[in-house]
Amino acid sequence: MSPICPSDLSALHQLLIACGDYASQQPQHSFQVFEKGVDDYVTTVDQLLDQKLLAGMQAIFPEDGIITEENRATVQQFRQGDGQGVASTGQRTLWFVDPIDGTDDFIQGGDHYAVMVGQVVAGIPQAGWIYAPVARHLVWGGPGWGLFEQRDGGAPQCLKPKEPVFDPTQAWSLVIGDKDERRFGAAIAHRFPAVQFLSLGSFGLKVLAVTTGQAGLYIYLNGRVKLWDTTGPLALAEAAGLVCCDLAGQPIRFTEPDVAPQTLAHYQPIVVGWPSYVEALRSPLSELVSAIGLLR
Repeated sequence: MSPICPSDLSALHQLLIACGDYASQQPQHSFQVFEKGVDDYVTTVDQLLDQKLLAGMQAIFPEDGIITEENRATVQQFRQGDGQGVASTGQRTLWFVDPIDGTDDFIQGGDHYAVMVGQVVAGIPQAGWIYAPVARHLVWGGPGWGLFEQRDGGAPQCLKPKEPVFDPTQAWSLVIGDKDERRFGAAIAHRFPAVQFLSLGSFGLKVLAVTTGQAGLYIYLNGRVKLWDTTGPLALAEAAGLVCCDLAGQPIRFTEPDVAPQTLAHYQPIVVGWPSYVEALRSPLSELVSAIGLLR
């Protein structure tokens, strides 16, 4: 069952597609790039789309809280109530918005970036949207609702998750970000000689790669991912039947104390994968990551 009415769903889709298509039509070097932090960049396109998405979503969902990546003032809505985090706001709906997920890829003229939205109620992701404008591919859905996709403006279709067969003696794919691959890739490849690394710019597109069977597992270890990166994709992952947990096997949580209230960054490392992959690989990966961490 859809968590929002058909007219609001249509308006949201139009907004996401319009913003994503605007980004894809911007020639490289036609925008400015700024460094927000170490290896953390934002462009004038991110900033413009953030404003458009915030205004558009406030018009569609006037009673809800809208938290966007590039408008730091919106983050205060995370701690409304008694100051203990999202759960303290009761059943109020919060939306986490990423105007361009995969900004580095966008800056470099790549294909692997997306506009993303996640709907959260009482600290639990209920639904997510990912629009990849270069592929003109919109994916949405959530637990108890299902998964859907629309390609190149066509009719909506059900998206059928695809689970790859896990055989550790044959080549298998692990989604991993560039930073994590530089730190842990050699050790992972030594421990699992059949592994093949798959890297995409956007957190959301990485999760979709697992959902659609391009890989069996995605690990995120460097501690910089935030709620606007995760809430939408992990709602889709849960709807697909994937396991979303940390390296200790604990569920990913979206409230304090597992989220930093000022930055909305996750303290937990993130594992997203098909159950057979998570069962076989989580513990040895945890041991490997711990050993490397102790050496640094």
